[in-house]
Amino acid sequence: MDSIQKRALSERDICTKFITPAIENGGWDLLTQVREEVTFTDGRVIVRGRTTSRGPKKRADYVLYYKPGIALAIVEAKDNTHSVGDGMQQALAYTHADCLDVPFAISSNGDGFLIHDRTGTFPKTEFELPLNEFPSPEDLWNRYRKWRGITDIAEPVVTQDYYEDGLGKAPRYYQLKAINRTIEAIANGKDRVLLVMATGTGKTYTAFQIIWRLWKSGAKKRILFLADRNILIDQTKTNDFKPFGSAMTKIRNREADKSSEIFLSLYQAITGPDEADKVYKEFSPDFFDLIVIDECHRGSAKDDSAWREILDYFSSATHVGMTATPKETEYVSNSHYFGKPVYTYSLRQGIDDGFLAPYKVVRIDFDKDLQGWRPTKGQLDKHGIEIEDRIYNQSDFDKQLVLEHRTQLVAEKVTEFLHSTNPYDKTIVFCEDIDHAERMRQALINCNPELAKEDDRYVVRITGDNEEGKAQLDFFIDPESRYPVIATTSKLMTTGVDAKTCKLVVLDQRIQSMTEFKQIIGRGTRIDEDYGKLFFTIMDFKKATELFADPEFDGDPIPDDSFQPGGENGGESDPGDGGDDSGDPSGEEGGKPKKYYVHNAPVMVVAERVQYYGPDGKLITESLKDYTKKKVLSRFASLDEFLQTWTEANKKAVVVAEFEEQGVLFEALADEIGTDLDPFDLLCHVVYDQPPKTRRERADDVKKRDYFTKYGDQARAVLEALLEKYANQGILSIESMDVLKVDPLDAFGTPVEIIKFFGGKNAYLAAIKDLEAQLYASAT
Repeated sequence: MDSIQKRALSERDICTKFITPAIENGGWDLLTQVREEVTFTDGRVIVRGRTTSRGPKKRADYVLYYKPGIALAIVEAKDNTHSVGDGMQQALAYTHADCLDVPFAISSNGDGFLIHDRTGTFPKTEFELPLNEFPSPEDLWNRYRKWRGITDIAEPVVTQDYYEDGLGKAPRYYQLKAINRTIEAIANGKDRVLLVMATGTGKTYTAFQIIWRLWKSGAKKRILFLADRNILIDQTKTNDFKPFGSAMTKIRNREADKSSEIFLSLYQAITGPDEADKVYKEFSPDFFDLIVIDECHRGSAKDDSAWREILDYFSSATHVGMTATPKETEYVSNSHYFGKPVYTYSLRQGIDDGFLAPYKVVRIDFDKDLQGWRPTKGQLDKHGIEIEDRIYNQSDFDKQLVLEHRTQLVAEKVTEFLHSTNPYDKTIVFCEDIDHAERMRQALINCNPELAKEDDRYVVRITGDNEEGKAQLDFFIDPESRYPVIATTSKLMTTGVDAKTCKLVVLDQRIQSMTEFKQIIGRGTRIDEDYGKLFFTIMDFKKATELFADPEFDGDPIPDDSFQPGGENGGESDPGDGGDDSGDPSGEEGGKPKKYYVHNAPVMVVAERVQYYGPDGKLITESLKDYTKKKVLSRFASLDEFLQTWTEANKKAVVVAEFEEQGVLFEALADEIGTDLDPFDLLCHVVYDQPPKTRRERADDVKKRDYFTKYGDQARAVLEALLEKYANQGILSIESMDVLKVDPLDAFGTPVEIIKFFGGKNAYLAAIKDLEAQLYASAT
């Protein structure tokens, strides 16, 4: 094939005729070692008011594997009008450690290959090879081994197969990285390993694959999985760990089946304050080869923790700690115990990749929270107890003093929000303690009497002391179960609750711990597309979301000594959730009641604002107008530049999508400025101070020009219908061919028939472009 013919080929043809054969000739098995057009992210969720869309997915033209799950190279292809290295920048972006983390980036245009070597085992970092000299799998694998320091002894462990369920489920790219790095570290002799993965990113599934490979390779024969919540153990046993089958057992008492190989246990089940509680001593210190500690931030690393004694007893085993919230304090240090994380996958990365849900924050401030409240001299609470004379502020409310009107107002605002969205959206309300959770349950019931009549489980209290409420937890997290809808809680639901469809997280709890804050936010970050859960809302009544501004929120291990490990009742860390805080005012401590209850102090909302998750992973705290202006001006310094780009765009939707990816929230902006404004007019008005025109005004201007007369009767009728569609729904509604399938356009015939009115598809598209030009003629 001569060069002219080759240059006429598409990128796909170049792949088929030149690149793929060259890879195969290098010794690569096309069925097991070569994957083409590999999409490895879901595309970030972009929130448009109450609707969502997906941003672009990351996709590699080729990923080359030594074995399934062990990626060695990325190959990016270009057609032959490009140079051989034109795909290198894209390939490098995917090979970096924050992406696929593979050692070789390769670019090709069908004439040869440009190879970038991260291992340092080739003579040059970048060099070209002809088509017939593509390196073999063995060559690249040996270089990978040298790069990673994988010895001959470690290789069988590192190359052990993953578990495949036969249903197509496979680890996501970041899970593969976490698994591979952990396996490599252990195979090379590391005996303390830390993995940091954001809530909702599949830590338990990742742990299963790590254990499976180590177990199947024979590197680890008896393994203990430790957690601090019974629900975590039960979910793990019946879900992710199910393939272990009869080799797995749960330690419940001293009669544990020691013939098993995979053991699951609560910390609380195998240790305690008395010697009789220390069930773990029924096993010899060298019984386990591997211990995996789930949520290891919750006390296992603390030197004097009762849980730490388990790890110290089995000190000869390899210990793998997994957490979403690494903990660093003067007294507790995960990284001191485990070492630095071998891999970290953060909340921000998860949201950027589209695997986790973004959020918006509704911040509501009450007058008494901001100003404080002081009783009058000798004032009695509702139980006739004199209230200690001092100023009570937000840190006291619902702990030392209860303002009943405040509880009612929170319930009213939550109800108002749910009724403006969907009153059946799953909601978790985090309260200060059990008493607060019970009062909030009652207040929400009274705010929703009709919904509570439909089912008395519309609002339930799920706390550690209440068996009836805990029995509803499985129904709450079941996407197919409508009830319960609202769960009030304190600590029980901060971790281990896989509530994928939770759309509203309410914070009426002061949270001073970054660790706890991350765990609570994690209750909403899971995505469930089948049930329409792609983003969630946080309603904050106690300034907890100020922690979002902390640079450590999505950063490295964080200082935090206020969050204590769970105790009884499944890990409730608040003593109130152990059932000893009934809220009975007769219960006194040091001669004072546990709480004062004030029923006649009015409370008012003094501030309410909405904050949105921005493209940089931070909350947009400035006004939407200011934020939009800054973002647009960074792209188009002048109105003329913006107008030129808008006018020349084949589809205005492309320009709108570009701004949305930058965090411009058109629907929210329209709610603030005017819902009948086109995206074009919103930007012209907010950014460039132009007087806005409504869609109806623009449509009427076009009608006055009578420009439709150049079309035939049928084509003219279609354009008039499209113009009306624009006036009602906006520019994006008329750019898609799908508009021809819906009312009122479908009355003109099928899309094919309608296009014939114009003389063909190209003529129809030209007419649409002409219509858009007329709509924006006065602006340009």
